[in-house]
Amino acid sequence: MSAPKPLIVIVEDDKELAGLVADRLEASDMHTLVCHSAAHAFKFLKKNFANLLLLDLGLPDRDGFSLLEDLKQQGVGVPTIFLTGSNSEVDIVRGLSSGGDDYITKPFSYGELVARIQAVLRRAEVRDDLKITKNVRVSEGPFQFCGATINPQRLEVTFPNQKTTKLGRKDLGIISYLVQNQGAVLTRKSLIHEVWGIHADVRSRSLDQYIVKIRDSFTQNGCDLSPFHTIHGIGYIYDPENVAKEVTGKK
Repeated sequence: MSAPKPLIVIVEDDKELAGLVADRLEASDMHTLVCHSAAHAFKFLKKNFANLLLLDLGLPDRDGFSLLEDLKQQGVGVPTIFLTGSNSEVDIVRGLSSGGDDYITKPFSYGELVARIQAVLRRAEVRDDLKITKNVRVSEGPFQFCGATINPQRLEVTFPNQKTTKLGRKDLGIISYLVQNQGAVLTRKSLIHEVWGIHADVRSRSLDQYIVKIRDSFTQNGCDLSPFHTIHGIGYIYDPENVAKEVTGKK
């Protein structure tokens, strides 16, 4: 079974150029979507997955830098190649330092464009291979949660009773996000977006089932779960320092 074709979103206000780029990429076994404004691209990428973004700087409604920044703030981490007429060193440095994976100036050869897109797609695939969930990578070191030691590299948890068991990927992602945001109330939606991804079709009830599983496992193995609270109607909080007692009502 052949791999699915990658979807490339082309954000370019020059309609003729955008059409030529789309035709060449389609001929190179890729799917394309053309957006002639930043607003169109932003609306699409907030709700849909894309493998790569080809982004011009000079758009009619705003520049490409601000579009990429807003996408990242929304949790949309699509690999990005700037494709623009600006060969300014300042713009090149800004484009790469702001999260761009490559920077190509016009005029360009279509053969080089296709090759550089394929290179970025390969790097993105390898980068994702290191992820256990959207928010946890296999390279992360051990950390503590409710008296237990979590080891992401081995997908294991060691409890206070010295029993070590395997930890599910989503369980690890949930625990890691709670630990990363100690003392903060986390909504169910934010947990789902952080662990499963912003476009995941996961219901709050499914998340709650994972939480019940985590609670049962840790309680059965002698962990003190008093720092981990449910905020009814909102979500959860992990507060080992008890800094949010006015929110949880716990003493």
